[in-house]
Amino acid sequence: MARKNHGPSIKDDEQYETLREKGYSKEKAARIANTDREEAGKRGGKHPPYEEWTVDELRDRAAELGIDGRSKMDKDDLIDALRNH
Repeated sequence: MARKNHGPSIKDDEQYETLREKGYSKEKAARIANTDREEAGKRGGKHPPYEEWTVDELRDRAAELGIDGRSKMDKDDLIDALRNH
């Protein structure tokens, strides 16, 4: 199957299509497809894992990302929502 050209907003069309076929949202697939793999490893790891965050910190981060229903989520649900946003 021929891969679609998604224009200049998507750097790696093939990876974007593969992620969409796996069920990733358009937003998440685009973020991953546009990530420079060499730079990504250098940027990561500056925050402690979500398991070490307080529920209030997790809710604040969820609010920054616009995750709906965060006020009713427990810690595990917040972590899952943040990781899968």
